[in-house]
Amino acid sequence: MSVDVETPERARPEPIQAVPVRHPGRWLAVAVIGVLVAMFVHLLVTNKAFNWSMMVDEMFRPPIIAGLRGTIALLVFSMLIGIGLGIVIAIMRLSPNPILKGVAWVYTWFFRAVPRLVLGLVFGNLGLLWSRLEFGLPFDRQIGALFGVHDFEARLFGFSARDILTGFVAGVLALGLSEAAYMAEIVRAGIQSVDEGQTEAAQALGLSRGQIMRRIVLPQAMRVIIPPTGNETIAMLKDTSLVAYVPVTGELFFQLKAVVSRTYQAFPMYVAATLWYLFLTSILLVGQYYLERHFSKGFGRSERARQRLRDITAESGGNASGTAER
Repeated sequence: MSVDVETPERARPEPIQAVPVRHPGRWLAVAVIGVLVAMFVHLLVTNKAFNWSMMVDEMFRPPIIAGLRGTIALLVFSMLIGIGLGIVIAIMRLSPNPILKGVAWVYTWFFRAVPRLVLGLVFGNLGLLWSRLEFGLPFDRQIGALFGVHDFEARLFGFSARDILTGFVAGVLALGLSEAAYMAEIVRAGIQSVDEGQTEAAQALGLSRGQIMRRIVLPQAMRVIIPPTGNETIAMLKDTSLVAYVPVTGELFFQLKAVVSRTYQAFPMYVAATLWYLFLTSILLVGQYYLERHFSKGFGRSERARQRLRDITAESGGNASGTAER
């Protein structure tokens, strides 16, 4: 005998009344930012201290454009020296030879410790040490004196130090040699980021140390090396303004200061310098973005974000004194 049990039907739930979360703080922040932007635009338009007509007229004159080309040349040559020598110093730091490792450590210690402005002034006055730069047998006069020949000279050719150690060369050497110390640490970190198993496998295949570094390690290390190198390039662009005190006449900031000395309009020319450096930095940022995207293929987004944070911290020196160090 079966007993039918009636099951009550479930009541249909009422539609959910979704109430959007309100963010009054966001709207307040937008309002504050809008007011600040309006105040800034009003300042740019109404304040006569900017002297926009005079600024635009001066910042595109031939001496300023020549100084702009000089700044770009300083950037290119300094980074070429810094990257090339930095790779050599990094390989020396990783060498099992204690002498090479020690020399590389002393180099990075010295050029990271001395500010770039001081280096520029030192290199700008190297002509006080030598009147001529000559190439030949080292200690030729001393060797000749040992054998009783007091006028012995074994020098092939030479140059006047004043002709060679110009302001531009001094600026390039100061910036390039200093940059090599920073690039050496960047390259060393990139090489150490590659798994040692890659090197062991290449050695098992019979590749030499140079082939392993050139064909196995460095291509994989580029993912770590490229982002901070882009940041170092941007920092180098800003540091080229330091050579105006060497002095290097064919440089952007020096030419803008010359306009200040001629017109006594300091603030408009400093704003012009700001605009020029913003323009050049923007171009470098675009190039850095595409390089990072190319070498970061197959690299996780979260890890890229952490890497970018580390690069920004490294660019600023980790604290507010990072800029002063350079």
